[in-house]
Amino acid sequence: MAITRMKAVSFLEKKTSLPLLDIRSPGEYEKGHIPGANSFPLFTNEERAIIGTLYKNEGKHVAVKRGLQIVGPKLAEFVNQAEKFQSDKLTMYCWRGGMRSDSMAWLLDKAGFDILLLEGGYKAFRNGLMEYFRRPLPLIVLTGYTGSKKTALLHMLREQGEQIIDLEGLASHQGSSFGNQKTNGQPTSEQFQNLIYESCRHFDRSRPIWLEDECLRIGNVTLIDDLYRQMNDAPRIFLEVPMEERIEFLVQDYGQLPEEKLIEGTLGIRKKLGSEKTEEAITSIRDGDLHKAVQIILSYYDRYYLKSISKKESTIIRRIVSSMKSLPEVAVQLSQTIHHAI
Repeated sequence: MAITRMKAVSFLEKKTSLPLLDIRSPGEYEKGHIPGANSFPLFTNEERAIIGTLYKNEGKHVAVKRGLQIVGPKLAEFVNQAEKFQSDKLTMYCWRGGMRSDSMAWLLDKAGFDILLLEGGYKAFRNGLMEYFRRPLPLIVLTGYTGSKKTALLHMLREQGEQIIDLEGLASHQGSSFGNQKTNGQPTSEQFQNLIYESCRHFDRSRPIWLEDECLRIGNVTLIDDLYRQMNDAPRIFLEVPMEERIEFLVQDYGQLPEEKLIEGTLGIRKKLGSEKTEEAITSIRDGDLHKAVQIILSYYDRYYLKSISKKESTIIRRIVSSMKSLPEVAVQLSQTIHHAI
């Protein structure tokens, strides 16, 4: 069989059709990995720490010998695990495309697999990610008050064939104090950035790329700095829907959450909302009057949004006033006309 080294761009194309193995430790994998990769560690977290300490204190020769002692008893099991992918071709990477992936590639090559190695490893993937977002992107930002169904409009645009990045979907967070109440946790910031790159690296840069207005942080994860910088300078479409529709939408969207989660989200903005309004909103939640609670909470979010958007007024190229039921028509109109406006 054979071992082939590939540059990142070619490697990423191959990995979509072949099993992808991440040879790094479980801790490295959990921090961030190429989307779609399977954790296939040469060393456990503890073993990696041992090898690293030996390398630093006693040198490469001692560390390599200890690594061989650790790996030796595992060789047959590595082959058994690789066979479970039911493919005679495998793609793999470690941190820098060095000793760990070379060792695993050698073993599986001898066991009869064709191996494609990522030249430069995960570090090369991350460097490619950063370079991608340093280059200018034809971004268009959807902006508007909380509860305006911007995410829904974004997906309607995708149905029209537009290129979109759903940042809140990738972050598993809806971008407010209540945004983490509907999910089971977020990825790490590094993995969130990897997911963004994976979702848009095939985009046509001659066509618009749509996304929502967001802060640098969405819940506990952080956007790529260069993407955020470009978002701040990008042209904006301001979507405004009637307050009563926003309230009704938010009641429907969050109304099925347990009472304690709604209260937790409200307490999360206590400093900004003020103690009196916070208590009033919590009382309304406990009384089952979610419409009143949402109206009170929106008083903070609308005020915060106005302060934020006032600094970006010059970037707004179009204002759209629409009812929510007309958003499908808005998506069609934007898809047909926005290309001529930027």
